[in-house]
Amino acid sequence: MSVLITGAGGQLGQDMVKTCEQRGITCIAADSKTLDITRSQDVMNFVTDHPEIEVIINCAAYNAVDDAEQDWQKAFLVNGIGVRNLVHAANLVNAQIVHFSSDYVFDGQQQRPYTIVDQPHPISQYGKSKLLGEQFIRDLADQYYLIRVSWVFGRGNVNFVKKIIEWSRGKNELRVVEDQVSSPTYTVDLARATLDLIDSGMCGLYHITNSGYCSRFSWAQYILEKTGWEGKLHPVKSEDFNSPARRPAYSVLDNFGTRETLGYSFPTWQDATDRFLNELGVIR
Repeated sequence: MSVLITGAGGQLGQDMVKTCEQRGITCIAADSKTLDITRSQDVMNFVTDHPEIEVIINCAAYNAVDDAEQDWQKAFLVNGIGVRNLVHAANLVNAQIVHFSSDYVFDGQQQRPYTIVDQPHPISQYGKSKLLGEQFIRDLADQYYLIRVSWVFGRGNVNFVKKIIEWSRGKNELRVVEDQVSSPTYTVDLARATLDLIDSGMCGLYHITNSGYCSRFSWAQYILEKTGWEGKLHPVKSEDFNSPARRPAYSVLDNFGTRETLGYSFPTWQDATDRFLNELGVIR
């Protein structure tokens, strides 16, 4: 199998490339400098220049949730139009496409985990841009794996775990919201499951997160206990930060359908966090 990975420089892209290499999968790793997915002709040219491509795994994304409220055109360009460009390219060479969406396509108002049958209703420009990408995948792609994830963390770019560790350095007190609840997703586990889905040949819509769920506050508390921080952590409300973008209050994703396809459940978010903290070398 020959795979094109877009957004290969990001935290998911890096682990996707690494996992492909571990499995002996031929991998073409393209970052934003190598391939700008928002330029349709560039995407078409790139794919036709590499006719060996059998699967396109799109890890490219605009993830600046608050910035998207003002810079919405860029968010929609990358998360929507860019996805459309990749879909047409995949169809052209008869390749499968894998695309990652977000729990932010839901409004977070229901008090049970969201399944693949629940209808999206985003409450931010970022969430709307991710939904547009989903629509292009489902409406246009011949063969696709559409995977929703939440609270992604890994060795690559900035994420919640790294932010908490950074914020705690040199500080005795921190404030973290307690009214946002979801399921953390470790890029190592996500990359493994994604390649297993491709191997299964069962195209469709999936939710992939680590098992269990937590609030931002309880996750931060877990991280700081593991790293030996001795300060005071205060729970606060989302409204206390006055962020430009609204976040869904409860956006836990139910992995129903994914477990049944792959035949295994995912490690807990605590286990995933432990492995990542060990990877960073910060557990005491």
